[in-house]
Amino acid sequence: MLYELRIYDMHPGKLQAIKDRFRDHVIELFAKHEMKITLFWEDQDEAKERLYYVVEHADMEQRNLNYDRFRNDPEWIEVKRVSELDGPLVKKQESIFMKDVSFFQNNK
Repeated sequence: MLYELRIYDMHPGKLQAIKDRFRDHVIELFAKHEMKITLFWEDQDEAKERLYYVVEHADMEQRNLNYDRFRNDPEWIEVKRVSELDGPLVKKQESIFMKDVSFFQNNK
């Protein structure tokens, strides 16, 4: 399993807009393209306007295929266009890729 931690630094005043876009559209679109979001966070320091989330992927190849399908989905293209009529939401996006370690077993 490959875990992708995505970090979004938002343009000023756009944090709520990105949360709304995820809530109303993106989580469902990710599921459509076989991408499972496991957790969401926002920065404790509200002045940072930063959103974090983790997406699970089978491996890097599958991650890249799924994101290509997502980015080319006409529904996503329209959601992005409409949600950014007043300007882009994300100033900077960073991805950190992680994998499980052998010594830790999560007791879910």
